[in-house]
Amino acid sequence: MGNIIADGLLLPILILALLGFGVPRLMARLLPEGVPALLANAVLSALVMCILSAVFFFGLYVLQGVPARDLLAHGLRQTLVTFGGLGVMASMIWTPIMVLSVAGLRRKWVHKKW
Repeated sequence: MGNIIADGLLLPILILALLGFGVPRLMARLLPEGVPALLANAVLSALVMCILSAVFFFGLYVLQGVPARDLLAHGLRQTLVTFGGLGVMASMIWTPIMVLSVAGLRRKWVHKKW
């Protein structure tokens, strides 16, 4: 199963895209309705997605057979920079989907109007 997830590009892209759609929807359950909360949702979702993407890539490296201790050998700071950078680069995949997801949240408002 590790080879299906890590070797191909389709499944990792699909996972990141689904996370990009789902994270704002989950955040909307925690935040109130309204434009300020919608903007806060977008910012918080982007931060959460960067973190999730970095953790996802760390997991892919481990699935490929790289021991976690080797990934952490250069120190926690360097590891965070490396995988944080990968998480930010992955934003090309999840940002458009996340923006569409956030934009569609206003249709579910019950108490506030756009």
